[in-house]
Amino acid sequence: MTERQEDVMSQPVDLIWWITAVEIPAVASLFWLIWRMRGELLTRIDAQRSSHNHDMADLRDGLADFKLDVARNYVSIPYLKDIEKRLTAHLIRIEAKLDHSATAP
Repeated sequence: MTERQEDVMSQPVDLIWWITAVEIPAVASLFWLIWRMRGELLTRIDAQRSSHNHDMADLRDGLADFKLDVARNYVSIPYLKDIEKRLTAHLIRIEAKLDHSATAP
């Protein structure tokens, strides 16, 4: 080998070669990886949002159905008070009849 060839082989790695051979592919790979992960994340977020909106709509429908069921099948407070007054009046009449029959010989 000649002296010049030995100098070239013994020199440290050239900066331009290092950037071209190692740094640019590494940075490009990292950029591609981050870009791909970002796309997957956005896809997952959209899927979660869609699922969340669907679940919320189902919950709202269920709550509306329950409210309608309660309004149809359960008794209102004024109606309960009316029933209580009628029962109390009947019990007072029964008590009065029993008192009258107990005092009569």
